[in-house]
Amino acid sequence: MPKLLILSREKNDYRRLIESAKLAELEFADDPNLCDIVFGEPKLIQDALPHLTSLKWVQSMYAGVEPLVDPAQRHDYVLTNARGVFGAPMSEYVFGYLLFLEKKMLERMKAQEAKQWQRPQSGMLHGKTIGLLGVGSIGSHLAGTAKHFGMTVRGFTKGSEESPQVDQYYHGNDLLKFATDLDYLVGVLPRTKDTHHIVNKSVLEVLPDHAIFVNVGRGNSVDEAALVHALKENKLAAAVLDVFDKEPLPENHPFWTTPNLYMTFHTSAISYPEDLTRLFVENYHRYLAGKPLKHIVDFERGY
Repeated sequence: MPKLLILSREKNDYRRLIESAKLAELEFADDPNLCDIVFGEPKLIQDALPHLTSLKWVQSMYAGVEPLVDPAQRHDYVLTNARGVFGAPMSEYVFGYLLFLEKKMLERMKAQEAKQWQRPQSGMLHGKTIGLLGVGSIGSHLAGTAKHFGMTVRGFTKGSEESPQVDQYYHGNDLLKFATDLDYLVGVLPRTKDTHHIVNKSVLEVLPDHAIFVNVGRGNSVDEAALVHALKENKLAAAVLDVFDKEPLPENHPFWTTPNLYMTFHTSAISYPEDLTRLFVENYHRYLAGKPLKHIVDFERGY
């Protein structure tokens, strides 16, 4: 009988949802040594790995699984992530901010507070070009949303070209060609050695000064000093950051006072137990039937 260990701060909610699914043969257990399946948060799973002596499959509650793909960790089990869950909330976040900035919402709110009849000219998403750094499941969803606004979509990937909504793909040494003259650049990359500081001084310099940069991937992908410089020198219209190289962001970090920088705090895609449980249930049926699981992580690639 498969035995499941749930490692989450919302353990009771997940257990209630899984029990309501009435999964065949599944038993719950609290002893890590007895469990062959773990459903949980990557950091909590990492801490428990030495005790998971019977482990066969881990279903992560997050799309990012950095603590588990670390070369120093054991990799003798199948790891699946929540890759397919966060496309919709990420799209709402990204395009919510693009509309907020293009429609001059902040300026209009300030004019109202000041009782001033002002009519700042709005921009439009229609006809603009958006560049997606990373076109996995989230990037593909972003591409589809961009098409609803009548936008041109560029995608930069390691090699895959799976989203039909992307008008043109770029790979390898074509990063600067990809970024040149973009109206919006959106980072959706995982944390790997290949993505470190991929948004650097050279990339920021080929963006036009009206461009907006949004990062919802991982903070290591951005050269933070170069981004601060670009914003202070008005070489970039705005940046929206939900992720940072070091989290929580230190109080003395220059981002707090950088002009035209909008920050949220790793909240662009909240994990909802109902959505994640639905993914676990689908993968459990595959696991029980001996079928390939969805969203298997390649430990060497890191995603």
